[in-house]
Amino acid sequence: MNLPDPRETGSGNPGATNVLRVGGKLPAGLTLLGDALKGLLPVAITALVIPHPPTIALVALAAFMGHLYPIFFDFRGGKGVATALGALFGISMQYGLLAVVIWLAVCLTFRMSSLAALVTFCIAPLILLVKADAAYAVIYVFIAAFLCYSHRDNIRRILAGTESKVGKS
Repeated sequence: MNLPDPRETGSGNPGATNVLRVGGKLPAGLTLLGDALKGLLPVAITALVIPHPPTIALVALAAFMGHLYPIFFDFRGGKGVATALGALFGISMQYGLLAVVIWLAVCLTFRMSSLAALVTFCIAPLILLVKADAAYAVIYVFIAAFLCYSHRDNIRRILAGTESKVGKS
């Protein structure tokens, strides 16, 4: 699409939010879809072939970690939100949709994508613990911790009141 490498432009992150800033809606949408499929496909295929929650949960974690630390890009990947969401959809459509609803509610209320992601995935382990197999909840505790770590600069900006708002330049 003749766009600059998002790892060298904007925030330096290859995720959909930065691609939106540097390339527009279509490239960002494709990035979001690709990152979500990175989580969805391996988890959904594993769930079909090996219906064993601990195995499925480990595949979700592997897909997520592979996105954060890809060997082909010097271990510099995205922040993992779309991949974690895709993996959640692979575990259960219901939990994936619930995560989207939570994300939308927080994002529409506070107009911060990063805050919406952090709240969504910090709540996800609790939902999984109550409604699903404990293996999923345990893995999503790790995913939430890594998401918080990958968003540490965003957290600082949120606390300082300087985090960018959705829909504002």
